[in-house]
Amino acid sequence: MKNLSINLTLILSCAALCSGNDNIPAPPQQGPILFTGATIHPVSSAPFEGFLLAVEGRIVKLGKKDEAPLSPKATRVIRLEGKHLYPAMIAANTVLGLTEIQAVRATRDMIEPGPVNSNVRAQVTVNPDSELLPVARSNGVLFALSVPKTHGLIAGRSALMRLDGWTWEQMTAKASVGMHLSWPSVADPETARNAKQKKSMGDSMKEGKKRLRMLAEVLEKSRAYDKARAAKESSLKTDLRLEALTAVVRGELPFFVHAQRLPEIIAAVEFCVRQKVRMVLVGGADAWRAAALLKRHDIPVIVSPVNALPGRRWEDYDTAMRNPLVLQREGVGFCIAGPGGTMDAPHERNLPYQAARAASFGLPKAEALKAVTLYPAQILGVGDRLGSLEVGKDATFIVTSGDPLEITTSVDAAYIDGRPVDLSNKQTRLYKKYREKYRQLKKAAGG
Repeated sequence: MKNLSINLTLILSCAALCSGNDNIPAPPQQGPILFTGATIHPVSSAPFEGFLLAVEGRIVKLGKKDEAPLSPKATRVIRLEGKHLYPAMIAANTVLGLTEIQAVRATRDMIEPGPVNSNVRAQVTVNPDSELLPVARSNGVLFALSVPKTHGLIAGRSALMRLDGWTWEQMTAKASVGMHLSWPSVADPETARNAKQKKSMGDSMKEGKKRLRMLAEVLEKSRAYDKARAAKESSLKTDLRLEALTAVVRGELPFFVHAQRLPEIIAAVEFCVRQKVRMVLVGGADAWRAAALLKRHDIPVIVSPVNALPGRRWEDYDTAMRNPLVLQREGVGFCIAGPGGTMDAPHERNLPYQAARAASFGLPKAEALKAVTLYPAQILGVGDRLGSLEVGKDATFIVTSGDPLEITTSVDAAYIDGRPVDLSNKQTRLYKKYREKYRQLKKAAGG
């Protein structure tokens, strides 16, 4: 009976921890909305004071304050004098929606067993009721690439998700953005400090070569599978893993290769070029050292993260923070993301400060802002809809008190496809609760 009581207590505790958030997603945009008086920052062009007209979730007109809006009838006007309009920020490497509480196994659904899980689709696992989504969007992060993880080789396909919606179907902005590959470790003599570490690297090299042979074989099988399916061979049996990889070998879907160190980056680029598959580098701590190679093969980088310690004893303390600057100067396509690890989902709200750190170490401020708005949209294949404020694009933006890369700036409102997003979250509710608690206690004490 005692054990039963303990088990029930644990179950009830987990249920309380894992309950969904209280936010209610907004319905589709109801009628035209005219936003006036704010300073508009299109990102793709110079800022100006003026207006933005949104109709049915799209931006249909932008203009300066001395221009006539010519808005449709029954247009709702929202005056934003003294405020700023920016495009929504996009977190390009996260496990948002795939995990909730690190200590509760039942809430972690971002890793499947086995070395090859190309059939995994991240969007179907995303939890719309996660408490972490409102926290991220309250700081202007309205979209996130939910990335499956792996202890093996191929993790599966990521999806770009709106951080608001009743179901994962409503939240999905783009399914199958990329096939994620965890590049096998390659020996890096610069990090070996003693004989034991060198031996360990030798062992990991053997395992890495084994995994690369497996990867090459899987891609070859996928090509053969694709040809057999095109020929309608009657003996062909359905293989979801190979079928998912056919888009990669055709060049329709890129490999998002997670690699940090220079030897790994070089090996990954050589492999993808040899296999004739598209590649996006994720992580890229040493991307600054491989900039010429990445530029030559037109490989963009999702720098993840910027706010990090140097990886080697001889590196300058600001190596990670200057990484985006080097890529920008060398003409390498890039964007900035947070750490993206399995324990980092609660901190995706800090995305703008990753970009701010890069700006404080030399990256032009305009480029830093693009690195969390326009550039991730382009790399993720949604640059025609998101990332900047332009006519024809989605009416997805944030209203702020100032520069969103400044920690003192507040996000006062947010819109996804023209519909207002509830910016309250568990933290704001707790703040209001305990502020009221101490106000009442002080009053009761005669203070």
